[in-house]
Amino acid sequence: MTRDMLCGRYDAALFDLDGVIYLGPRSVEGAPEGVEGLRAEGVTVGFVTNNAARTPQTVADHLTRLGIDCGLADVVTSAQASARMLAEALPPAAKVLICGTPALAAEIEAVGLTPVWSSQDGPVAVIQGYDPEMTWPRVTDAAHAVQGGARWYATNPDMTRPTDLGLEPGLGTQIATLRVCLEPGAEPEMAGKPFPPLLRETVRRLSAEHPIFVGDRLDTDIEGAFNAGMDSLFVFTGAHGMRDLFAADPSWRPTHVGYDIRALLKPARTVEISDDTARCGAAVARIDDARVQISGHGTERESQLDALWAALQLVWRAADRGSGADPGPVIEALDQLH
Repeated sequence: MTRDMLCGRYDAALFDLDGVIYLGPRSVEGAPEGVEGLRAEGVTVGFVTNNAARTPQTVADHLTRLGIDCGLADVVTSAQASARMLAEALPPAAKVLICGTPALAAEIEAVGLTPVWSSQDGPVAVIQGYDPEMTWPRVTDAAHAVQGGARWYATNPDMTRPTDLGLEPGLGTQIATLRVCLEPGAEPEMAGKPFPPLLRETVRRLSAEHPIFVGDRLDTDIEGAFNAGMDSLFVFTGAHGMRDLFAADPSWRPTHVGYDIRALLKPARTVEISDDTARCGAAVARIDDARVQISGHGTERESQLDALWAALQLVWRAADRGSGADPGPVIEALDQLH
């Protein structure tokens, strides 16, 4: 392995899927080449998804069609992690109301629980998972079950899903619908990102000792890595962008940034900070009258990413000190990022 590559610091790379590896029916720029390059360097690769709508085999087949070699053991879903969590908390054969797809039901059944499809069947728990064909009557039935004393679970909190056509409502919108019907403060128990169970399950399956997680969302992927004690790489191929990064609280701040997953095959960005100036490569960021200005960057993505990384260090440091710094000029200048 080439030690100056970012991936040289880790024994495994774990990837979110939507917005990182694919967008609907097509692969994200650089994803097939990036995965192939990592494997050539001896890095273990795992694919992790909060989307509980599809079976692991369906996900593996999708990746294979996109030119990314993937076996069943390479995929871990929030449905699998959720099923393990429920099995540890509920009696054997306990009835669980499925507010999701048959793929979620299959994982619940695989751990020895009994999936049911109506609150009239007496479930002791309800689990919500993303289902693109979810209906209001099913959500209403789930609300009735929880109001009646069933324990409330959900696979993940994602409010949106990036696709090739744009952002779409995610499971978080269905969770919010149930929440307004319950007592104030009621929240489901979750296994998916940003909660630790999904990533811990992935690390266990891959026998990874020092992994990095790659994602496009700060509120699930990057915070999920933070909560699991894992380094992270943020990529610009999905939901979040520069404005989100500049506003990020500490748990939402990635360890590294790159345009796409091929950043793992390049040197890690390093920043030198002195007073109100930060330098990354040839790019320099400065705080001038509470506004961040950048110089030394070009029109290429990598150069602009250097400038962004330098500016982020200053903005985050100012935020932590309670002073703040306006990143507006940086956002306007970096036209190769979003």
